Amino acid sequence: MGQKKNERRIDENAAMAKGRMLRTSPQKLNLVAQSIRGMKVEKAMAELTFSRKRIAQHVKKVLESAVANAENNHDLDIDSLVVDKAFVGKNIVMKRWRARARGRTGKILKPFSEITIVVKEVEEAA
Repeated sequence: MGQKKNERRIDENAAMAKGRMLRTSPQKLNLVAQSIRGMKVEKAMAELTFSRKRIAQHVKKVLESAVANAENNHDLDIDSLVVDKAFVGKNIVMKRWRARARGRTGKILKPFSEITIVVKEVEEAA
């Protein structure tokens, strides 16, 4: 019999890519995601290339993956792609400790996060 085919969670003219286990807090990652939402892919790539944020290089890799998915898996035109959605989620938090005075400890939290980027093909308005 087999399993039923899963329905697509996004539109037919869209492609998606996820970046998981990115070593930064979701709050910092969201600042980078906000800067590319709604942009054309070419402009978003330039924005991420010259961004001073460390995590921007990882976000750029995810965006490149979404563009590759759009081109190879869904036969979309890469010149007319726009970053439709870019949203951030929490992942695990590594917990470490540091010795403090009088036998106590100080908590060190090392958060991880994930980003999902959806690119969409739009028609040019003439």
